[in-house]
Amino acid sequence: MLIDFFDRYAADYKPYKGGNWCYEDGLIYRGLERLHLATGEDRWIDHLKRLVDRQILSGPRLAGYTLSEYNIDNIRAGTALLYLHALTGNAKYLACADLLAEQLASHPRTRSGVYWHKLRYPWQIWLDGLYMAAPFQIGYAHLTGRKDLVADSLNQVGTALKATFVPETGLYAHGYDEARQQSWADPETGRSRTHWARALGWLAMCLVDVADLVGPEAFMPLETDTADFMTRILALKGESGLWLQVIDEPDLAGNYVEMSASAMFVYALERAQTLGLIAASDDSLFACLSDQAVRSGKDGRLHMTGICEVAGLGGFEGAYRDGSSGYYLSEPVVDDDAKGVGPLMMCAANEIMNRDEEKISAVN
Repeated sequence: MLIDFFDRYAADYKPYKGGNWCYEDGLIYRGLERLHLATGEDRWIDHLKRLVDRQILSGPRLAGYTLSEYNIDNIRAGTALLYLHALTGNAKYLACADLLAEQLASHPRTRSGVYWHKLRYPWQIWLDGLYMAAPFQIGYAHLTGRKDLVADSLNQVGTALKATFVPETGLYAHGYDEARQQSWADPETGRSRTHWARALGWLAMCLVDVADLVGPEAFMPLETDTADFMTRILALKGESGLWLQVIDEPDLAGNYVEMSASAMFVYALERAQTLGLIAASDDSLFACLSDQAVRSGKDGRLHMTGICEVAGLGGFEGAYRDGSSGYYLSEPVVDDDAKGVGPLMMCAANEIMNRDEEKISAVN
């Protein structure tokens, strides 16, 4: 059922931002990559290649991409370029990946060495940005032999964890303002004040993907923090077995189960178990997610529901996002958004891989 949903979704998929290169499309690309790895079926790579190829212009250039915007979100979809280059050997994919690597080479950083979230968000670290940049930079480093870029990514993630950690909750703040200029930032700590689930979902996916890319020895400095974080996330599951939009405030009026973050957590927790970062403790995560996230609509087709459309910090389209609990609950909730469907694809790929591993173990 879910596989048919993903196949139809990819076949019908319209570029999230009118064809411009963006992280939302990149989440679908990552989901298709994981499904291809899990199944070996050509349909997933055919979808991926078709969707990516239409964003590559002569030059080559990436549609709507401007390096000088220094938007860290634009790096996320670059892992698809690395994957397609590895499969096809076509030089255009590496040439486009080089464009993104060029951005990172000059991307502004905090004084502590972490990439700014965007040029228009100076001196700020957002958890989102760790997932946007680190997996691509490490994958690109492996491809080009740049060991220094691997070390840089690991240092950035470690530094960001220290800057955003909130001892009182055992969680990480959505954002950190090194300059203490934003009103959403605590004037003493620089951290935002509310724990938005999807921000933590970005971090969780970043950590497991980085662990997978660099291997256990290189990941060792981040291993304890990762295990503690995953354990804390497990403890915050709600009565539904999934996670709330404002993750640690179950009594907050209007709080709701948010499906994109829940999918991100299920993906990350299952990968963490597979990688040995945490003990296997819950084999019902995927079933719980798929039972609640996907519903049959009035059109007779399946849809992924309950997805926060977007949320952030600071000025955006004439409004100021103050990072409060009330703000996070005010954003629209939609169906079939790429930020939910992409991670759900990744979860399904995990499930397929895990089943195959069980079959192999049974035979051996």
